[in-house]
Amino acid sequence: MKVPQFDIARQYRSMKAEIGDAVNEVLESGQYVLGKWVKDIEQSVAQATGARHGIGVASGTDALALALIACDVKPGDEVITSPFSFVSVAEVAIRMGAKPVFVDIDRKTFNIDPGDLEKKITDKTTAIIPVHLYGQSVDMDAVMKLAEGKGIAVIEDAAQAIGARYKDKPVCSIGTMSCLSFYPTKNLGCFGDGGMVLTNDDSLAERAESLRRHGQAEKYKYRFVGLNSRLDSLQAAILLAKFGKLEKWTEARRRIASRYDELLKSTPVETPYVSDFAYHVYHQYTILTDARDDLRAFLAEKGVGTATHYPIGLHRQEAYADLGYKEGDLPNCDWAAERVISLPMFPELEEAEVDHVGTAIQEFFKNG
Repeated sequence: MKVPQFDIARQYRSMKAEIGDAVNEVLESGQYVLGKWVKDIEQSVAQATGARHGIGVASGTDALALALIACDVKPGDEVITSPFSFVSVAEVAIRMGAKPVFVDIDRKTFNIDPGDLEKKITDKTTAIIPVHLYGQSVDMDAVMKLAEGKGIAVIEDAAQAIGARYKDKPVCSIGTMSCLSFYPTKNLGCFGDGGMVLTNDDSLAERAESLRRHGQAEKYKYRFVGLNSRLDSLQAAILLAKFGKLEKWTEARRRIASRYDELLKSTPVETPYVSDFAYHVYHQYTILTDARDDLRAFLAEKGVGTATHYPIGLHRQEAYADLGYKEGDLPNCDWAAERVISLPMFPELEEAEVDHVGTAIQEFFKNG
């Protein structure tokens, strides 16, 4: 049996007619950039995440960049974030002329360690980007307490965590601003790039909305130096067609995760730890094992697709060598990077496929 790590085509086939109708409606309208579909998805996502404002943009990376600009991050400032994440969190800071400062992670949750975060804050810190990795929230009370009273913006990176909760609060409702990605592999994904900035601050929302349109206050009048980063109507219409199914898909991910937990409890792998304060939405189901590479090879022989999120911490990437990090500076990140495997995880996985993955892992350790 072949089990892919991710298969977006299954989701498309399950709602082909709905997506076709949504796309055709946009094409017939002649309105392809921003417009009513973008407004509708902005309102829907903002309401679902407990934010007052949603601003649709061209990608999750642009969402982070626009949030940093809106929060007035300047050259020479420091932006604290996780090294165990997708590269966007570091590259946007550098593009602003700011310096990324990496905080080590907690070995259980893979999210930033508040204890190490406290040590990294300086008088140059203007923003903290906590990444809700794999679909589980960061300890946001700890982060907000450390930022409080210091003029530090907290920008939640919820690219992998739409629908997740911290205690009784949705992620995206806690920080100064927050960012989503609608890349096709995300829990709510479009058919290309797309993203959103969210905030409860009226002035920041106004600024972000202007920034995505070249900094325009009104046509041909520019208040800020901005970007061209607009969510297009086609992607917004596709997201709207999918949005009503997000809760059902999240429940499916959680059922799959629960089944994996059951199948793997007799093996030596560490299954995902879920904090008491977290409602996990399992963008990834990521396990830990010292036999990572051998297990991946064995699973490949069994037709099981896997992925490594992430094999090298950002602090050890060639592009960021100038930051001066050396081996041992962030030991928990390095430790996790050598051991993580993401198993197949998407809502359309069939029970037999999940069982095949779990049985294959049992077989690997039984025979090893």
